[in-house]
Amino acid sequence: MRRRAHETVSEMTLGSPQLSRPLWVLLTLYFAASLAHFAHNAEYIVYYPNMPGWLTREKVYQFWLGITAVGALGLLLLRLRWRIAALACLAVYGAFGLDGLGHYALALCSEHTLAMNLTIWAEAAAGLALAGGCLVTLIQQLRKAPWPASCAT
Repeated sequence: MRRRAHETVSEMTLGSPQLSRPLWVLLTLYFAASLAHFAHNAEYIVYYPNMPGWLTREKVYQFWLGITAVGALGLLLLRLRWRIAALACLAVYGAFGLDGLGHYALALCSEHTLAMNLTIWAEAAAGLALAGGCLVTLIQQLRKAPWPASCAT
């Protein structure tokens, strides 16, 4: 497969010249934090305070797969070179990390164990960082995008 001359070795290693190294790092961190939180939640579901009875171990993993599918869709869009749609999708994927803070609507922070709090906050922080990084990059891309003459005022 021929590479364009301006692609760097690091861009080729990461699989796509369309996502910066910091965004790849944030994406990886969020994926790991999300997996850690959902796995902890699933395996210790009976210890999480005030969790609804219908929420089972299997459902927790199913929710994680659904959320992760949004990230996978973002990567597919990136691979298809639909950069703006990919960044928007990855920003939504990261924003899902804030959903873990919903645990505190069910019970106070002090009612959760240290491990629970660590996984909740790690996922939220990593998700927020990914969403923010993607949104900043998305805004930069939109500012550079050529607009049709009919849209110019």
